[in-house]
Amino acid sequence: MGKDEGSISDDEWERFLRDAEAGTPGAPEEPSARARMVTRRLREENGRPEPWRGHRPARRRGGKIWYVVGLLAAAGLLAVALDPGRLTGWFGGDGGSESTPLAAESERPDQPPPTEGAGQQPTLEQPFRGSPAARWGDGTAGIGLPAARATGWMSKAQVAQALDRTRDFLAASSLNPAVLRGERPAKGIALINPHQQDVRDYLATAFRAPSREDDPLLLFSRFDKAQVRLVGDVVKTRGRITYREGERGAVEVTTDVTYVYPVAPAAAGIDEVTRTIVRREVVLSWDDPAKVVIEPGTFSLVSYKVDTTNGGCDTFTGYLTPEFDSERAGADAGDGPEADPYDRSTSMDARMQEAGDAGCGTASRL
Repeated sequence: MGKDEGSISDDEWERFLRDAEAGTPGAPEEPSARARMVTRRLREENGRPEPWRGHRPARRRGGKIWYVVGLLAAAGLLAVALDPGRLTGWFGGDGGSESTPLAAESERPDQPPPTEGAGQQPTLEQPFRGSPAARWGDGTAGIGLPAARATGWMSKAQVAQALDRTRDFLAASSLNPAVLRGERPAKGIALINPHQQDVRDYLATAFRAPSREDDPLLLFSRFDKAQVRLVGDVVKTRGRITYREGERGAVEVTTDVTYVYPVAPAAAGIDEVTRTIVRREVVLSWDDPAKVVIEPGTFSLVSYKVDTTNGGCDTFTGYLTPEFDSERAGADAGDGPEADPYDRSTSMDARMQEAGDAGCGTASRL
């Protein structure tokens, strides 16, 4: 991150604590991404938190696979339900696997998926061959939803709607075919709460001049269609959505989802297939409009963490940039720890702490 964003100054920290203790006169309050992150870290760690746009763990590179870890805490996304019929069209198909799909994930697994068949290479006809994702769900079908219950300021029916719209937002940001082909995610950007100005500024910069500090891949999955093409119509997913009562009676929703994208070179006549794997943990808040300045039907993004395999290392182009076997020949091994991108038994916090300050790390499989 930039030097000015690496830590909270002592004066700023003391000012925040004084304001938090005294309270801000008048209601509702203007939503602040930075304040949300500070408050959340106080609640979880009872210590000094990272700023909302704080430490981004070092990138990891693995033998033949690049593995990247990133963090950005932001605010202000509006969830808009998508047409279920269109979703079916986006993600239909069996992905080339006849294996029985796994049941939806309802809790964190206690071990990584088995490695049988890991040596089998993907093909255009079977892009998930040799991958545990062959048994994962297609698109939003792989994202488990919990039962709704009245929470905070929301009734049971309102919570159910919030959960559905949260999953729809994940589809819009990480599964939308047009966005995956590199188009500007206009729908996603339009979903941002206009009162979350800091995040709007970030997004405006990220697509105009992407950088380590302002990287659109922290929220959206995009490939440069001039370089890479998606193989088939299916993106495999596995993950879950949980929720609890948050600040000021809000419904705080946490999503933890791994996305597997099969890709091939865009050039004609090349049939090599590889995969890019992205895991995102997104925390968002459905705020009470009587207490927080927010547009109806919108939610505030509290934080998110991103973990990427074979999506590029120190390449801040605004696109995921996978490498193929022919391009990996002679690549230097990374100095980071080895990690299994399919292992969901490790929390995102643990994964990021493990990465530490190392450079590009190693992925054990792809």
